[in-house]
Amino acid sequence: MIELQDGPLYKFSEWPNHQVPRLAAGVYTVWREDELLYAGMSGRAMKQEQLVATPGQARAAVGLWTRLKAHASGRRSGDQFSVYVCDRFVVPVLTPHQQAEIGHGHLSLDQLTRDYIHEHLGYRFLICRDGAEASEIERAVRAGSLEAGLPYLNPLKAKGRSD
Repeated sequence: MIELQDGPLYKFSEWPNHQVPRLAAGVYTVWREDELLYAGMSGRAMKQEQLVATPGQARAAVGLWTRLKAHASGRRSGDQFSVYVCDRFVVPVLTPHQQAEIGHGHLSLDQLTRDYIHEHLGYRFLICRDGAEASEIERAVRAGSLEAGLPYLNPLKAKGRSD
């Protein structure tokens, strides 16, 4: 699990990353410099036997690849991470002129979100044996198991706490 904090940091601006398997369940963390922003996973329903690629058989990308690709795109539709980035980092610094341009359809929040992700964020990842393992590790990271503490955008709140 230490890879999620101290492993290689890949920039979203350099997507696609051929170090990420096209067929894998896994966990990832997103960073802004040394700040842990987000912890996520992909492949929740994937079983170990589904993650074996047959030689010579072309398979569509599934799991971790598709999740990181979605984040790199900055498209907010269907991507909670991009919504968080837009809401917390993009919208608060919009100028009145940019707001007007968005209102007139001349500027896209998705494009601004993508630009922010590409300019400021990187990720680390860990391949898991199946979706259940990925889910368990993601939950631990969101609960603060890394030295970096809780992720800023999606911490797992303790039961009974009201923050």
